[in-house]
Amino acid sequence: MSVVTEKWKESSIHEIGLAQNVIARAENGLAAGRSADPLPFLRDVCVKESNDRIHAYVRATRNLVLKLRKWFIATNEEMKSLNRSKEALEKALEHERKDIDLNYESAQLREQRTSKEKQEPDGVNELLSKELTRLSTLKRSLESQLRKVQQQLQVLGVARGRLAAVIQERSRVTDLICHSLASSVRYGSVLRQGPIAPRKKAHSAPTPFALKAESHDIPEGVMTPEAFQAIAMATENIAKSEAIRQEVVSAISRTQVTQGSTHNAVNQGFSQKIAMTLTLQQHLQVSNGETNLTAHKCQRYYDLQEKAQGYAMGPVASSDLTTRERLDRPLVQVYQRHPGTDLPEALHVIDAAGTYVESMQQTMKNLQLLKLAGSRLRDDIADKKIAAGVDKSVLQLRRRKANHRWVMDSQPHKITSLPKSSGDGGN
Repeated sequence: MSVVTEKWKESSIHEIGLAQNVIARAENGLAAGRSADPLPFLRDVCVKESNDRIHAYVRATRNLVLKLRKWFIATNEEMKSLNRSKEALEKALEHERKDIDLNYESAQLREQRTSKEKQEPDGVNELLSKELTRLSTLKRSLESQLRKVQQQLQVLGVARGRLAAVIQERSRVTDLICHSLASSVRYGSVLRQGPIAPRKKAHSAPTPFALKAESHDIPEGVMTPEAFQAIAMATENIAKSEAIRQEVVSAISRTQVTQGSTHNAVNQGFSQKIAMTLTLQQHLQVSNGETNLTAHKCQRYYDLQEKAQGYAMGPVASSDLTTRERLDRPLVQVYQRHPGTDLPEALHVIDAAGTYVESMQQTMKNLQLLKLAGSRLRDDIADKKIAAGVDKSVLQLRRRKANHRWVMDSQPHKITSLPKSSGDGGN
């Protein structure tokens, strides 16, 4: 007979089986816990992972800020270049205004010639009119170019302000990181997975194409739409500004060439007019001398004719007649004793006296005409002298002000007298 019962034994074995199942389940739980449960240094790992992510983002942001600053410097340098072009354009426009003022002053000075010289417009007036037309056209062209430059400067200012705002916004996360350029260049090389690029000058202005190529190194999360739009706006306006600067250089060059050729053409016209006026004045003086000489000859001949008439008519008082001059002298009385012996002596004397009178009248008429012609020649000489003096003064004025180193008056179109010249205008 057994001392234990089967039920008692099976109860113990059942408890052992349950214990083995619990042990196996616990072992499996331990194994699963070892592979799935967080490590004890999870906090440190999480901190390191967050710091690495922050560092990567901050470095990428620093790289973006560096590129944006390069864009900012490029935009600023372009504004400086465009401002220099604007100054050159304003200087050229000032020269155009001075030349227009000089043209008006030349025309006003020529109004001081005599009325005879101003009856018909001459070639110099036509040259001055053409010069004014060309200068006005160039002035309008330069003013249009200046307005374009000013508008472009405003647009560049907006682009620069937009870049500054983006730089300020992106720089908010770079307070705790080194801002060294070498670090940024080294980080950019790491991003490209290539060798470290050589160091460059910190303030060298990059070209738009180089900056566009460098912008691809920025991660998408760092490159915000506002930053992309600011860079695109700067790129477009820098290229447009460079084209405008080229147009300004070409416009100034064309203006200077046209301005110089027009000014020289007018000066040559004045020189030719002065030479022609002086030549004509000399011819007038020679003609005036010949007229005076002929007038003196006529006057002497008139005096001779007057004396000859007196000789032909004889003395005024009959008591002054000599015997040989009388018509009833003894010889004639003896001759006239026969019929038909009349003498034509008295008729010849009377005819001679009438001829002398007619000749003297004609001579006097010629003398008066010569005096009138001489007076008109002298008036014309005086007009030519004044005209040559005025044109010489205008030419000297234009040559003196050709360098544009003079200040425009507040009322430049009020001219009351000729400028003082170094020499006599009529000689």
